Amino acid sequence: MTSTTTDTVLAGLDDIDWASLEHAYGEAADVPSQLCALCGEDPEGRRQAVHTLYSNIFHQGSRYGASAFAVPFLARLAAAPGLPDRAEAVALMAALAIGYDESHLPDGLAVEQWRRQIAELRAQDPAEVLAAYDAWVAEATDEGERRVRDFRRRMYDHDQQLASAEAELAAYDAVRREVPALTALLADAEPAVRAATAYLLAWFPEEAATTLPGLLDLARRETNPAVSATALVAVGLLGDAATAAVLRPFLAVADRSVRWGAAIALARLGSAGAESAVDAAVLAELAAAEAEEPEPGAPGIPFHEGDLRGYAAVALAQLADRYPAEALDAVTTGLASAVGPAAFPVTAAALRLAFGTEPPAALPAFAELDPGQQRLVRALASLGEDTWRWGNFMEILHGWHLPHSRPELRTYAGLTAD
Repeated sequence: MTSTTTDTVLAGLDDIDWASLEHAYGEAADVPSQLCALCGEDPEGRRQAVHTLYSNIFHQGSRYGASAFAVPFLARLAAAPGLPDRAEAVALMAALAIGYDESHLPDGLAVEQWRRQIAELRAQDPAEVLAAYDAWVAEATDEGERRVRDFRRRMYDHDQQLASAEAELAAYDAVRREVPALTALLADAEPAVRAATAYLLAWFPEEAATTLPGLLDLARRETNPAVSATALVAVGLLGDAATAAVLRPFLAVADRSVRWGAAIALARLGSAGAESAVDAAVLAELAAAEAEEPEPGAPGIPFHEGDLRGYAAVALAQLADRYPAEALDAVTTGLASAVGPAAFPVTAAALRLAFGTEPPAALPAFAELDPGQQRLVRALASLGEDTWRWGNFMEILHGWHLPHSRPELRTYAGLTAD
């Protein structure tokens, strides 16, 4: 790398009053040194800088006033071929734009709704919101519920909520302004950069008219299966009914990760109104993703944190109207092999498939469940302690009124103690 390249990437860095901006830990005066370290020769220094930026301008998914200001420097770094870790810069921009992608999958980013919600938040009268909270607290049916509602009412801070929402949208729009330049990275020499760029572009439906052709071209010409699969998923999140015919041939390729990407994309297009996008071949491919063990050294597909089985389970839930029994059977099969946090999305998808979009008003006797529901409950009760030890998992079960301790669920299902 050359000093000229670094100077170009960091041009204007000192013109920003970083100390007047905030991140998760207060003043953002330390951000310039971290951006400089990303351009440095020391691999450990770069690694630490990435870690720190994820901690301060993207703290547990939150974005701050400083987040948007960091984006142009990350974009220039990503576009500078002589610099290392460019895929990391693209991935960080995607995180700054949308937070965690599980909040937006499998349907994609509803950006118009997001903009409308923030406009409504800007227009709210804080006094009216607090009055509505007071009425909500008063309507609680018991003391426990009243305490929970009162806590939420006391925690409400309109100005803070609005500032947080504005910072998130500002970061998103800062990345959106870089999309025209970043699209060129779909042709980058590094597979990791191509994959990270395809992933990032998937979250900007307002730019789809210009990004879709490049993503489709990448999917067609790419020789790296993970990159091709990533491009296919991105196409599915941005495309429309006409896109389905272009994606269908990818269901017949040899590499299973590419077939997975095509099936994920087609399931999303089917749920978005392109009914012809979904057929038995899509179901079969997603079912296979549930049944097969992940390949050693999982392919570098950024979506859903690389959890292909979990994403397939979420996509199968989109097929519930057309293939209810088959989709539930496939997800239940996948659940039996899922372990720990990887079981969370599969469990949530399986419960939606088994019981509908809303939990039953009361848990029926096990004998009253249909065969698919009974098989699912037994599969949940048979998962090991490496899954049951997670409070997140038990909370999912609790939300569906299922016993949320392993012994109780096994008793409910008529299984032995262990």
